[in-house]
Amino acid sequence: MSQVEFHSRFHEISPLLQAFAYNLTKNNEDAKDLLQETAFRAMTNQDKFLAGTNLKAWLFTIMKNIFINNYRKKMKSNTIMDSTDNLYYINSGSTIISNAAESNITMQELTGMLDTLDDSIRIPFLMHYQGYKYQEIADHLSLPLGTVKSRIFFARKELKDMIGKHYGQLVHASAEMEMID
Repeated sequence: MSQVEFHSRFHEISPLLQAFAYNLTKNNEDAKDLLQETAFRAMTNQDKFLAGTNLKAWLFTIMKNIFINNYRKKMKSNTIMDSTDNLYYINSGSTIISNAAESNITMQELTGMLDTLDDSIRIPFLMHYQGYKYQEIADHLSLPLGTVKSRIFFARKELKDMIGKHYGQLVHASAEMEMID
């Protein structure tokens, strides 16, 4: 296929490609960019097109692959698309300083609650928390699978009750303080 014939057939298919590009991107400017990139790749790789095959399918495949590659690049780079006026989010300089003191205290309290559990339910619960599967725990402790599942359930239930009693008082106290204010 000559270069002139290739260009004329490409221009015949261009409206369909434009519609497909818009369907993929849902944005007019991105669709134009995708069409332009498809045209560039098609023109530079024209020698790889086999005469007698479906040009439309070849061009649509090129466009789809470009779109997928660009999407994957965008997801990997985690770019922030700031469409606000004056690029508010990018220029906000939101530096977050974390203070883990409260969460450290909470973890210490939860660990203390865990330590008060009976070993028969605490050990399977901790193993499950550490990522062991139910069957692995059952094999390690030489217990039936159902027993392991029920012990983990009872450990969760007991911890939930302890947390409710401990933190429930704090929630009620803070609610009362808000009512006073």
